[in-house]
Amino acid sequence: MGAGKTTIGRTIARHLGRPFFDTDHEIESRCGVRITTIFELEGEEGFRRRETRVLDDLSRRSGIVLATGGGIVTRPENREMLRTRGHVIYLDAALPELWRRVRRNRNRPLLQVENPRARLEALFCERDPLYREIAHLIMPAHAGTVAQAAASVLAQLGLAAAIPFDAELSPDAATHPATDPAPHD
Repeated sequence: MGAGKTTIGRTIARHLGRPFFDTDHEIESRCGVRITTIFELEGEEGFRRRETRVLDDLSRRSGIVLATGGGIVTRPENREMLRTRGHVIYLDAALPELWRRVRRNRNRPLLQVENPRARLEALFCERDPLYREIAHLIMPAHAGTVAQAAASVLAQLGLAAAIPFDAELSPDAATHPATDPAPHD
């Protein structure tokens, strides 16, 4: 949560000329309501069931770039789909940086608790080993621009040389740090 998955993923997809999907956005589109509403009506378990169905559908597609919700790794079947159907890149961010990025966002259902910082820490401790377990590549969450972060991921994948990186693909990349504006967990 807050590592920059959606922002960086979208930039990488544009650079590679591939379709981009975000599981949280896809869930909202298919359900016609916001993630917060799903959490209110069905709880986290109901949301996670929907998330697994969307992941199953999207992860069967080839040639896409996919950003997932931060908690997708909590279900073993999701970890298996991610690990075996794609190339998983874990954007590893330090807890203080994640807190800085999400602390004012009121659209993250799992942080709507009395002590959101403690909750974020608990989620991080639960999820970090799961991401490490399935990651094909672990990248530090970049503190620079979105374009720099995307270029770094592409370089690690060996794709940067194949297609020259053009910062114009992401018009705000030069002025906005790599953050994940998606209001979901």
